This record gives sequence, C-alpha cells and structure tokens, in this order.
Amino acid sequence: MGENVAPSPQKGRGRKRKKPSRHKNAAPKAATLQQASAHGAARPDTPKISTSASNGGPQDGKVALRRNWFERTAYAALDLGTNNCRLLIARAGGDDFTVVDAFSRVVRLGEGMTATGRMSEEAMDRAVEALTVCAEKLKKRNVVLARSVATEACRQAENGVQFIERVKRETGIHLDIISPKEEARLAVMGCYALLEDGDGPALIFDIGGGSTELVLVSTRKVIPEILDWVSVPWGVVSLTESERSVGDSPEQLRASYQSMRDKVRTSFADFAARLPEEGGDRRLLGTSGTVTTLASVYLKLNSYDRRAVDGLHLQTSAMRDISRELAHRNIAGRAEFPTIGHDRADLVVAGCAILESIFDIWPGERLGVADRGIREGILRALMASDAKRRNRQN
Repeated sequence: MGENVAPSPQKGRGRKRKKPSRHKNAAPKAATLQQASAHGAARPDTPKISTSASNGGPQDGKVALRRNWFERTAYAALDLGTNNCRLLIARAGGDDFTVVDAFSRVVRLGEGMTATGRMSEEAMDRAVEALTVCAEKLKKRNVVLARSVATEACRQAENGVQFIERVKRETGIHLDIISPKEEARLAVMGCYALLEDGDGPALIFDIGGGSTELVLVSTRKVIPEILDWVSVPWGVVSLTESERSVGDSPEQLRASYQSMRDKVRTSFADFAARLPEEGGDRRLLGTSGTVTTLASVYLKLNSYDRRAVDGLHLQTSAMRDISRELAHRNIAGRAEFPTIGHDRADLVVAGCAILESIFDIWPGERLGVADRGIREGILRALMASDAKRRNRQN
C-alpha cells in the first residue's frame, strides 16, 4: 500500500505578529520560538485580526496588511546531517517559494563514530558553532515557522540525546531526530519535481553522511506515491571509516573500492529483491553531495555552481566512468578536481561506491541531479500546513 507525499504549498493569508526582542541575547529565543513539531508546523503566537471588512473602511486596510504579512513571512528548514549542517530560509510565493538566506557548513558530526559509537567533543563543538550561526540567521530574518531536524549521526550515537540537549541550551535550537522513513519522505518532497517524464516507477535516492535512503515512487498522480523504501547505514562518512585503505597502489585502491561495493550491495539485497523486474523507463533522481559533486566534475566546473547542477540530467554511464576514475586515484589525485578539493577528497570514493551500487539494482540510462532535498521538503510542508490553517480561519 503506497502513501502520498505531502502536497506543495498553497496560497493563504496570515496574521500580524509581534516583532521579536532586539535584546542582544535574543538569538536562542528567536531560534526556538516557532519550532515545528515532528508531525507538522507550529502555530505562531499572534493576535487575531478580524476578517470582516466594509467597503472603504479601516478593515480593508487590515485585510490587505494581513495578505502582505503572509507574503513577507519567513520559514526556515535546518538539516543537521552526519557530515553537513544546512539551513534554508524562504518566503512563500504562489505554489513555490523564494529563498532569502542560506547557510551550509561541513561539520563532520559523525566523524569517528564507526569506531566509538559516540560523537566526539570536537565534532559536537563544530556542529554547535555552525548551529549558532544558524540561530543568528533565524533571528535576523524574523523567522516565524521553522523545523530543525537531525539524522543518522544523532539517531545512532550513544550520546545523541545529550548532544540535542546541549544544542538547545547553547543555541536555542530544538533539533528533532527524525526516523529514516521521515528522512526519505522529506527528501522526496524536496526534489521530486525534477523527475523526468516517463512510464513506470522511479527511484529517488539520498546518499548522506551516515546513511542512504532509496525510495521507489509512482508518478501517475500529481503527488508522487511512495511504493517502497529502504534506509541502509552506509553513507560517505560511515562507509569511508569502515574501509580504511592500506595503501595507494592501483591494486590496493581497487580492492578497497570493491570491498565498499560489496558491503553496499549486501545492504541493498532485500530491497533489490522487491523491485519490479519490469521497471518501465527506470528513471533515477539523486539528491546529495555525492551526485552534485560528480555532476560538477562531469561539467568540468572550476567552482561549484548550483544553477548548472540542479536539474541536470546525464547518462549514468558517464557517472560510472567518473566514479571509477576517482576510485583509482589517491586522495591527492582526487583533490585535483576543483569542485572536490581536499574537503571531499577522502569521502567521495565511498559516495561513488554507493552510487554505482544503486545503478546496479536500478539500471536506468539517465540520472537526474538535485541540489535540493530534505530542507526543501520541510519548507513545502511548513508552508502547506500554514496556508491550510490560515484558509480555515478565513
């Protein structure tokens, strides 16, 4: 039995809201004021405005003010992953939204967890520092509705709950540790619009730092229906740490890459057995740093350009070629690609191994690339929920 992905935002009208405190220590309060619950948007604590209006009377101005307020309302989505901390702040606009601020930083929260089962003090410090920046942005942009989520690292770490409490205490941000299923659903919500037209189900995937989600969707309706999904505990950080290369010779690099491929293939086995043998056009859409980075290598970009990458469709054979070339280079050789550099050089091969394993179980000819995902999915859910509530009040 499939399930529908939540709809995209609808038009709605808002209410006036008091301005946040301008006290210099107000950032934590601003960050937590409108955190959404795990199942939907939070309600802003705002006074009601009468919806009745007489022709030419003062109520006309109030209705117009309310409409303008909704158009200026800022929503925020924060995604703290195993490798990255990402924030997106946007305003609603018709059936879409306009980004007004964004932030992204590599924090490597899950670094060392494979060996210890715990997030290290250094990793947590990096994450808190990034989240402090996010809290300031939430305050600056006068965000009234927000949802902040944490994924695999916080799900698996022995000290995950303690870290969440520290984040709330020091930054005011309440992180919601979401399930793998919710993570998959939000990723689909955020990027499914980039799927190519075609027959049969499509496979959408998100290669993260600590896990990978695969979602089989039907696109017969306007809103995609999730037919099946899986989350496996292999991401670019966890897989890299599980398979440390013992050397840089061609033979050693090939052996390490093959070992990664074997581990991922085994973790995909049950899901692969459930996939339909007749897959139609076997469309593929990927969202993650792996697919966007490899797409930038394919385009030979000197610096990363989201406008060139997001929505790109290319042959999967080209992505296989790039993956194998990177896998057969040492870290210094991978870093020669300007959009990989030293920051991603040690992790990118694990992403390549996961990507090729996905191609093995769903052999589509073309891959869609999405530089969007969980954050965009959160924003759409927040806006849709808020618009629906406002329409009910009117």
